[in-house]
Amino acid sequence: MKKNEWFESWFDTTYYHSLYKNRNDDEAKRFIINLVSQLNLKKNTSVLDLACGKGRHSITLNELGMSVTGVDLSENSIQYAKKFENNTLTFQVKDMRFPFEEDKFDYVFNLFTSFGYFDNFDDNKKVIEAIKIMLKENGTLVIDFMNSEKVVQNLVKSEIKEEDGVIFNISREFDGDHIFKHISFEDQKESFKFTERVQALSFKHFKTLLIDTGFEIIHSYGDFDLNPFNVSTSDRLILIAKLK
Repeated sequence: MKKNEWFESWFDTTYYHSLYKNRNDDEAKRFIINLVSQLNLKKNTSVLDLACGKGRHSITLNELGMSVTGVDLSENSIQYAKKFENNTLTFQVKDMRFPFEEDKFDYVFNLFTSFGYFDNFDDNKKVIEAIKIMLKENGTLVIDFMNSEKVVQNLVKSEIKEEDGVIFNISREFDGDHIFKHISFEDQKESFKFTERVQALSFKHFKTLLIDTGFEIIHSYGDFDLNPFNVSTSDRLILIAKLK
């Protein structure tokens, strides 16, 4: 029997959504508005929101006139997102490593560090190759990732957060390839432990991966206001890449 990867089990729990419930939706909306303006997206542009979570970016894109398909591996997240579906906004459960064979999109968005989760680095190329298949000719990919080099340099080793009456004990470490986030807590007299593991991919990693797969990076930004990327000071690594 295939062993579930860490994100398959953790992302589908209510505890995951409790811990991250205070993500800034206003900030996410501002980011999408900035992107739509910067990319000059027209009404009815087709967008695939890859690893969409509960759909907050998808919903804003749709409100701005885009035709959006949101996909995520978490059944619970998609079940929640489906409440917002309409004629130009749909959601479904899907593994990002496997493409739609027929549907093609003008843009693919992969936002909020929804990349580099896999055990095998080769799976990164599978994702980019799947995206390539799902893009129309001259289509565009937008990746929003953490600035891993700054994160590693300023790694918060431990912290405690309380959400929904649950106290989460969080510790972090870096092994040279991955950033680990260990999360432990108790609820209803039961103990839980989860570990998030994300590859510490740098600009150079993404550049090699994208070029090898037939993309060209045309812009790089360092925050949600789309200021230029700086490896030392930027919080985000936001890449705009077009199919050659």
